Amino acid sequence: MNFRHWAPVLGIFCSAFVGGAHAQAAQQADYIVAVVNSEPITNHEVSNAMQRVAKDIAQQHQPVPPTDELRRRVLERLINERAQLQVANDAGIKVDESSIDQAEQAVARQNQIDVTELRARVAKDGITPTQFRAQLRDQLTLSRLHEREVEGRLRVSEADIDRFLVEQQASNSDPLAQEVNLAHLLISVPEKATPEQTLAQQQQAQKVLSRIRAGEDFAALVQALSAADRSNGGQLGLRRGDRYPPAFLAATQNLAVGEVSDIVRSDAGYHILKVVERRAPAAPSRATVQSHARHILLRTGPELTQAAAIARLADFKKRIESGATTFAALAREFSQDGSATQGGDLGWVGPGAFVPEFEEAMNRLAEKQISPPVVSRFGVHLIEIMERRRVELSAAQVRESIRNQLRESRYDAAFTSWARDIRGNAFVEYRDPPQ
Repeated sequence: MNFRHWAPVLGIFCSAFVGGAHAQAAQQADYIVAVVNSEPITNHEVSNAMQRVAKDIAQQHQPVPPTDELRRRVLERLINERAQLQVANDAGIKVDESSIDQAEQAVARQNQIDVTELRARVAKDGITPTQFRAQLRDQLTLSRLHEREVEGRLRVSEADIDRFLVEQQASNSDPLAQEVNLAHLLISVPEKATPEQTLAQQQQAQKVLSRIRAGEDFAALVQALSAADRSNGGQLGLRRGDRYPPAFLAATQNLAVGEVSDIVRSDAGYHILKVVERRAPAAPSRATVQSHARHILLRTGPELTQAAAIARLADFKKRIESGATTFAALAREFSQDGSATQGGDLGWVGPGAFVPEFEEAMNRLAEKQISPPVVSRFGVHLIEIMERRRVELSAAQVRESIRNQLRESRYDAAFTSWARDIRGNAFVEYRDPPQ
């Protein structure tokens, strides 16, 4: 079982849409900023996307990057998406009108309004129903493309499983096999920084490192200064060493828990790393604890910011715990995956069934406990553990568990490689604004 195999992405309308007056002003000054395989990206598209991204960042109480940096990031994301949509079109991936109808109805249902009211609200924000449906079509198309292309690269053979079992027996001292949780603080360096700018950022990083070694709280400095993800004190989560960048692993492999690395330089800037936890790999067991869980999933995207999804699920949690409604009822009405019709029921699952960020949050719950909103690569979840049990696994089940772990450990690398290939094969022409 894996979230990537579930129902297609459904968009959700929210206030993140650009306002009508701003959209009209951008339209009046519109021009082409880039061409991807002869298909243009306009200044209007980039400006609208920048406003949505900036609002989402601000709602998460994080500093919005400088305008030039934000514009560069947003433009690159649009270029990548445009190139991927072209690949999907060439591959014959189609999204029919009925699928878009269902997505639009889900948007309306999420906001407890009908489709007519939804279209009226969208129009007030300067987006026509046709544009809104086009956004939904693109989301659905990319979801299907990623499932087909990236999943197709995740092949785990019987020989891979045999090799894993052999390596497990001799890997307790192997830093690539050990699980490590690192906390991460980034002092970013702009892509085209001058030598003076680079030196200034390096000096700032050195000052931050000195403050940490003088006893200041690492998590507090992450919240105040890091240009990377600040949630949970910058912790990246418990994962195998081979799922970290080699430079991160080299800088921390000889550190004890609680110690902090020297400064690590990368293309993104200067990194400071703290070892939060280490765990030696455990041998595959024939006994495992299975969880019977259910969840409510809200997909994030241009129509629903992460902050808005978190707020909505936090409200759901309060309503469930107060007795005003039930988890199953809200899941049937609002959840955006194939488990919705079963009240969000995911059935009995063992380790490795879900992506790490979901599984780690699920494993921290006691029976009958509901999680706070949990962010994963698929959106934001509300999770409840209904019950747990210990079961004996057959040899075949042990191997299948290993297969799931290997597939999951390879997904990020496979997606990154695939996306890089798509971007590398695209002809991209950047254009200067008109004088």
